[in-house]
Amino acid sequence: MSRELRRELDGADTGRVLRELQAGQVDLITSLPREAADRAQRIARESLITGARFDELRDEILRTGEVTESRATLIARTETSKASTMLTEARAEAIGSPGYTWRSHRDNRTRPSHREMNGQFVAWGSPPTLDGLTGHAGCVPNCRCFARPILPYE
Repeated sequence: MSRELRRELDGADTGRVLRELQAGQVDLITSLPREAADRAQRIARESLITGARFDELRDEILRTGEVTESRATLIARTETSKASTMLTEARAEAIGSPGYTWRSHRDNRTRPSHREMNGQFVAWGSPPTLDGLTGHAGCVPNCRCFARPILPYE
């Protein structure tokens, strides 16, 4: 499976769209130098292919010597989740999906605003602003929510 995903990310439109989406987000990693932020996104993209967990990305971020372990963990979790959501978005838009249903974990760690979003439709081109942060499900710091794409034939 990872071979096919690598082929998709390297050659298909979904890979190009994913890279474009990530490029627009790299400036949001303000606590790392630009090179390190770019590298963090590349590693997050690679982790989609290999199935690696965020802790490998955290360790790479820690090697920069620029941030604390807790900050590196936050960046790694967020970038891994964002990469996954952006891949979902690129794939969904490629088949004509208008948006997704926001899904949250609905436990005591879920933000109230994210709990309220559970089950709501969100258009891909209109990420919501919740608690002062704009982003799709899984694309804001420490968000464990995810996007369930609406297929064009649903």
